[in-house]
Amino acid sequence: MDCLPSCPLGGATRFCVSLTVKPSRGLIDEKLVVIVQNCPPGFQMTIYAHHKSDDGHSYEAFAHYSASTSGSVNVSEDTSLGGTYSGVQQMGLFWSLRPVPGSKPGLRLRKSNVLTPMEVTISVYAGYQTEGFVDLIPLVSVEVERWYITPGVRRIPVTEDGLTGTLFLPSGPGPFPGVLDLWGGGGKLVEYRAALLASHGFAAIALDYMTPKITMETGKMVGIDYLETAYSFLQKHPQVLSSRIAILGLSFGTSMTLKIAVYSKVLKPRCAVCISGSHVQPVDGSIKEILEYFQQNEHKTRFNEENQVIFRDLLLPIPTDPKLKVDVGQLQIPLLLVVGEDDQNWPAEESAMDMKEMMERAGNSHLLTILSYPNTGHLIEPPYTPHFRSTAFKTAITQPKTFALWGGEMVAHSWAQEDSWRKVLDFLRQNLYVNTASFSNHGNSK
Repeated sequence: MDCLPSCPLGGATRFCVSLTVKPSRGLIDEKLVVIVQNCPPGFQMTIYAHHKSDDGHSYEAFAHYSASTSGSVNVSEDTSLGGTYSGVQQMGLFWSLRPVPGSKPGLRLRKSNVLTPMEVTISVYAGYQTEGFVDLIPLVSVEVERWYITPGVRRIPVTEDGLTGTLFLPSGPGPFPGVLDLWGGGGKLVEYRAALLASHGFAAIALDYMTPKITMETGKMVGIDYLETAYSFLQKHPQVLSSRIAILGLSFGTSMTLKIAVYSKVLKPRCAVCISGSHVQPVDGSIKEILEYFQQNEHKTRFNEENQVIFRDLLLPIPTDPKLKVDVGQLQIPLLLVVGEDDQNWPAEESAMDMKEMMERAGNSHLLTILSYPNTGHLIEPPYTPHFRSTAFKTAITQPKTFALWGGEMVAHSWAQEDSWRKVLDFLRQNLYVNTASFSNHGNSK
């Protein structure tokens, strides 16, 4: 806690503002309590959050508060009167983070090194400030660490059998349920969700299947067998319960998740989670052929008045040809769909409704759970991740960078991220952690 004198009441009254943030070190999906004390009643202040990302860009959020009659503000309970968010929003200082004025257009905040924390400085300024924070002197500041990985979680690069991935193992001897974590069409190895899953007790492997090393060396995209190899690697690991593995996919990762869950003769996942995706694809197509099918509909691409690209129409209308969509009527495992109703990148809502109809006709709709969120966009991330309605983006197969419209309204989208993450974890626990007592009694038996 820092303490600085200030004289807001005619220069006669001096006071020592205190700022408490608890916990000062915790997981990214853990709520914080921010309390300011020792202020004059009614004192006007700005509570400010600043973060510099791994790639050197700065982000900020701020809110205006008035001290209570006891001279305090509790962000969890008191109303923000303005700023990057308003109202009572306990985690608004995090999910409303935005690039500082003058930043490069199209930025998106993502953690690239999960072995270091997301460091956020929370400060208190006198008065209702809106800009120029770098030139202002705060009354008090506190450093906060937000982690995607808990102490004891092991990060293990995976290069066996041509794979490009990272395995995260929870602390302890295990064995643990497993999750194969598949991101979308942007490619690259994205680790932070898998690290967070491991922090919640799942052995999770983050896999790069769009731009893996083998593709960079040969110029050829991998096939479904590459995904099967990654699943088998997880399945054979001595600290993983081989019969209790889930697949979690977002965006294009949903296409792969559904394809494996329904058609794979090799892989038998216990359950599947699909976030912001679709079942529409040529069911006999390779990864490359699926992407080429999407590109055939490129003429359906739209742009809004800000020249941001809208891709959702590429898969609309939902086809009736059974060869162009995964037959989820054959699905034999529990499926959780997470849908943003304002997804401007994929027709997630229309796809979910079509999958529901297909499963109802087939008599397996009892396996389906849909979480559908109004005013929520495509990038449904772990809780308190800042909302970005549009960012610079390029797919793994098209080099020109565009500004993609993801959709979503900040408050609704942020609430959806918090609610869906809790329910995804519950879904995984329910389907992967059944009879956990028998696991501990039988060592590594599966």
